[in-house]
Amino acid sequence: MMKKRVLATAVAATTLALSGMAQAEVKVGFLGGFTGGIESLTPPIFDGAQLAVSQVNEQGGLLGGQELVMPTGDTTCSDASAASNAADRMVNTEQVTAIVGALCTGATIAAANNAAVPGGVTMVSPASTAPAVTHIDDNDLVFRTVASDAFQGEMLAKLLITKGIEEVVVTYVNNDYGRGLSDAFTEEFEAEGGIVAENLAHEDNRADYRSELGTLSSTGVPNLVVLAYADTSGQTVVRQAYESGMFTQYIGADGMVGDSLVEAIGADVLDGMIATRPGSPELPGTEMFQAQAEEAGIDPSAVFAAQAYDAAFLLALAIEQHGSAEREGLNEALRSVASAPGEVILPGEWEKAVELIAAGTEINYEGASGTHEFNANGDVPGVVLEMVIEDGTFTSKGYVDL
Repeated sequence: MMKKRVLATAVAATTLALSGMAQAEVKVGFLGGFTGGIESLTPPIFDGAQLAVSQVNEQGGLLGGQELVMPTGDTTCSDASAASNAADRMVNTEQVTAIVGALCTGATIAAANNAAVPGGVTMVSPASTAPAVTHIDDNDLVFRTVASDAFQGEMLAKLLITKGIEEVVVTYVNNDYGRGLSDAFTEEFEAEGGIVAENLAHEDNRADYRSELGTLSSTGVPNLVVLAYADTSGQTVVRQAYESGMFTQYIGADGMVGDSLVEAIGADVLDGMIATRPGSPELPGTEMFQAQAEEAGIDPSAVFAAQAYDAAFLLALAIEQHGSAEREGLNEALRSVASAPGEVILPGEWEKAVELIAAGTEINYEGASGTHEFNANGDVPGVVLEMVIEDGTFTSKGYVDL
């Protein structure tokens, strides 16, 4: 493992002040789908990141007392141009040191390729789960605090088999997220002896999916897997499937886990719908985050909220360890603070971390959504939760551990 680079924060801040270069604030941007396919999921994700920002500032700030601020950009989730423009503004106008995000995979890839990587800006996505993120030519600048869908797809497939669901039809949103998840699910489902009777891509943001549904229903299979977004195509597909009386069991993944889906279609209609989503293991850090989030009025169980908290807190730790708000070398500091060996830092322990870093002590952050030992591609291991709609809301039934 690389040698940890440690600079005393007080010395670094004094040097900057003497040279007339001291900054009043350090910027870490947030790229999210505030409009579009996950607009109902984005606010609690942003809240998770903002909780980390508030803790840093309440406990003395970073780099000798500077304020951490988080400007935002809207990627719309599905528009690559919007994602590129938002990232360009962060990198070249806001002059952020790093970025939390993006959330949707296509947005993360566009933001990385067109702005962040050329600008040398480290990105940590809390929600981009598609396998395609692994293969970005990123100069070791793109990381994520959520596991790849290669894992979630396998877990969803195994979960259905254990429930006796051995034949399904699938429709997925035609982008990196949908394709990657569908491929992983289909490969594992068939390996487990299941049958995917039909597997169709669909385009997002259309008003009518009855043609695709007609093809799917012609198989006679009653189990419909929808790998899409709760606020756009996924919602429309499920609504039209119900209106036509074609299917009796609805199944989804993380992009569908939003109560806006239930509110739009009806609790009675969707009662018993099965889904999966990335979760957090039962570790001291997860319990601490839950208490801190609840105290702040944030839902700790919101999809990707814990992962967003970790992304923001990790980047703050990396900046502190780096000893400056300079972009170059921040990725190395990020790997350092996230990895053993080192004194364990848990959610909210900002003052403790600053003192250890100033003393030259190695640290190892163990966060709200688990440990984040980044591999060579910036990926992390993870856990998957089974979600079921009960009493009008998505309810966790525990880990998928098969």
